[in-house]
Amino acid sequence: MSGEFRIKDMQLISTTYKIINVFGRERRAVGFWTPRFNLSKSLEKKDDLDTIIWPGGSEKAPRGWLLPSNKKLKIGVPVKPGFDNFIRFENGKAKGFCGDVFEEVIHALPYEIPIHYEEFGDGKGESSGTYDELVYKVYLKEYDAVVGDITILANRSLYVDFTLPYTESGVRMLVPVRDQRQKTAWTFLQPLTADLWLGTGAFFVFTGLIVWFIEHRTNQEFRGPPVSQIGSIFYFSFSTLVFAHRERIMNNLSRIAVVVWFFVVLILQQSYTASLSSILTVEQLQPTVTNLDEVIRKGANVGYLNDSFLPGLLKRLRINESQMIAFNSPVEYNEALSSGRVAVIVDEIPYLKVFLSKYCHNYTMVGPTYKFDGFGYAFPRGSPLAPEISREILQFASSDKMAKLEEQLYGDTKCPDKDDSQTSSSLTLHSFLGLFIITGTSSLLALILHVIITLYNHRSHLISSSSQNSWRGLLAILATIFHEHDAGSNTPDKDEPRMADAVCTVENPWSMSNHIIENFDSDTDTGSLPEGEATPGREISVQDPDPLSFAYMHSEG
Repeated sequence: MSGEFRIKDMQLISTTYKIINVFGRERRAVGFWTPRFNLSKSLEKKDDLDTIIWPGGSEKAPRGWLLPSNKKLKIGVPVKPGFDNFIRFENGKAKGFCGDVFEEVIHALPYEIPIHYEEFGDGKGESSGTYDELVYKVYLKEYDAVVGDITILANRSLYVDFTLPYTESGVRMLVPVRDQRQKTAWTFLQPLTADLWLGTGAFFVFTGLIVWFIEHRTNQEFRGPPVSQIGSIFYFSFSTLVFAHRERIMNNLSRIAVVVWFFVVLILQQSYTASLSSILTVEQLQPTVTNLDEVIRKGANVGYLNDSFLPGLLKRLRINESQMIAFNSPVEYNEALSSGRVAVIVDEIPYLKVFLSKYCHNYTMVGPTYKFDGFGYAFPRGSPLAPEISREILQFASSDKMAKLEEQLYGDTKCPDKDDSQTSSSLTLHSFLGLFIITGTSSLLALILHVIITLYNHRSHLISSSSQNSWRGLLAILATIFHEHDAGSNTPDKDEPRMADAVCTVENPWSMSNHIIENFDSDTDTGSLPEGEATPGREISVQDPDPLSFAYMHSEG
């Protein structure tokens, strides 16, 4: 003999192995294993093994759950009366969101698994123990799995294997929202900030001064005693707010300034009206509490879901046990928060979202999110089903069916964000700074052009006076020029007759005849002007509403 060989107990060890298929008490050879061909039913060539009979008489290789003697998978179902839309035992099956997801993923496996659901309760709607006790029964092999809203926790993973989570993870606070804006007698001032009120008032006065300076030389309505002129400035400027000014603008430069100012006033008015309407009609809802530190300082009570891991979390967050109150349903949450029995509810996000789907407009979630792994299904440690189910959960989570199940659970109510969508802040000066720059620039340009034109019209007088007077004298001359009434202007005085009236009167023969008759003295043959009526224009403007006929005048003559 030559080459390598092994001997054990004085016997040569063969390198060829026979493969035996054992099922029940029967045994049969299905092939061999050799270093040359590995598994093969022939020693001479590479070939597949003979058909293998698996437990149960099946010729297909089982995956995951081994089914000795067609044993069913015994699954424990917790009792959750307050949140039965997550899990409930109904007609021998697990119903609700958790049960529906499990049914979808278990039937997506490439093999069939017979299932038997068993309620972990007394049959009267009460649980037979805590969730920790239910999970521990899987460790004791009383259940083959647990399907429900079981949160994946480190201490529970010591006894069971969890699948990947199939819900949103985390813990947050639920707090009431209140309208923080107080309606008072001075609410009408809230749409604008103080700097915008002052800036708007300053530009009202500024525009009035510009118009007065340009108009008062030629426009009689802007002249008079100092008190009257000051009143005209303020009345004209502030009456533009409602476009009710009565003064007639004569100068084109002041018209330009006023038109631009009207544009600014229109935008301010519309913005103020919209903001005030929002303040009076839209509630500014803000959370009553924003973090647990406020709760700790106030010593307020904190609510949580009964039979959960949250008491341990609250203790780690420095909440005294005497401040903790357990609740069982969304209805109890609402009653406790609305009555002030508790300041906040601390719970997992899926439960809070279900609560908000019913009480959206009165509450909101605030504060940081405390990370947890979410809900998972529990299997015995080392179970081949756990990774199989996890892979199916990953595929199902991104499907349309999962989105539909979540919509059924949470509803399709679009609850607005209380932090910003229903708030209405005051308008600031910065928002209208561009408009104020435009109106200020146009008014200043109109003023500068008016000064230049006026000085140009009086240039000869200024040149002759500049050599004879000091700078104080020149200032006095300038003040006189800009203050005196421009009698040579084409602006008609309101006390003078208008040409249109005169022409209209002359063109009416009956009015003219009436005027002539009224000016004759009844005691004399010659007509004379009445005393105090020396202006023809004023005589012509006096008309009898019922003129005399030509026949009557002829008979009187």
